[in-house]
Amino acid sequence: MIRTTLAAACLAAIAAWAPEAVAQAPACGHRGALDEAYCDEDRDMVADAPSDPARQRDPSTLVFAYTPVEDPALYASQFRPFTDHLTRCTGKRTVYFQVTANAAQVEAMRSGRLHIAGFSTGPTAFAVNLAGAVPFAVKGGEQGYESYRVAMIVRADSPFQSLTDLRGRRVAHTSATSNSGNLAPRAFFPGLGLTPDTDYRVIFSGGHDRSVMGVNAGDYDAAPVASDVYNRMIGRGQVRRETFRTIWESAPFPTSSFALAHDLRPELAQRIRQCFFDFRFPDAMRRDLGGNDRFWPATYLRDWEPVRQVADAVNAPYNRAAFDAEAARERAAEERRRQQAPQQPGRAP
Repeated sequence: MIRTTLAAACLAAIAAWAPEAVAQAPACGHRGALDEAYCDEDRDMVADAPSDPARQRDPSTLVFAYTPVEDPALYASQFRPFTDHLTRCTGKRTVYFQVTANAAQVEAMRSGRLHIAGFSTGPTAFAVNLAGAVPFAVKGGEQGYESYRVAMIVRADSPFQSLTDLRGRRVAHTSATSNSGNLAPRAFFPGLGLTPDTDYRVIFSGGHDRSVMGVNAGDYDAAPVASDVYNRMIGRGQVRRETFRTIWESAPFPTSSFALAHDLRPELAQRIRQCFFDFRFPDAMRRDLGGNDRFWPATYLRDWEPVRQVADAVNAPYNRAAFDAEAARERAAEERRRQQAPQQPGRAP
């Protein structure tokens, strides 16, 4: 029932932002890049908690969602030990909500129906600016939090050895707001002799896993993908490493952020943070999530600075207009996939 209600709410919210959130926005001395519904008086670049206790929320059920960079149903199973832990640790029932698009996930938090979320690296900035998300953790291992690189992959049996070999070819980007799947390539590639949309045709695949599978099947000549997603797919046996060759890699970026809604009661928010940091992934979860076994503290101000720099370099602000455009692209892509599904059954890896 919760999942049905959330899905309907997200679809409605994407069509029209919640006007009451802006109408009730308090007087604010500083917002920075945040939407008018939020305030950033302490200038840490994320929404402040409401000062009025009446505007602080203490839900009886906590709703958690993870970024749809891969099959949402897969993540629902992988995160089950963690949502069970949150239920025990907070004393509040915690449910997993499957989202199929970044825009829907951002909208769910903005509308108040999503309390805790793992946002993909690029869309984290939309969640912060437009939905009041407060990133506080990144998954990692014993030595520190996980990072990923942008990896340009091609088939191993292809003739492509360098980026410039891809001129005139079909290259899959994931989505317009993706850091690793679109923005970072647009920031880095021109200086390396390859300009997206000019030197090659950009085809939006809709996700990192779809880009990898498309290169595997020969639908695309190459694809820039997040190395952590690519490596997890290899680890699960979805594709074979020897099928591919990586012809370029970037410097590291932080992986998905884990964020809280800004307006949770402060005591509850602090309890949730502590529950994250106390949790150690069980064996199956550690294997499924690239060997990571815990959550590490992180902040949007410090740890997302490289991501914001990439967006600035390609003039891709994380604002309402850019979000609306990406939401429209995601809806159109999903509709195309639905229409094509009966004629194009999925290929085996």
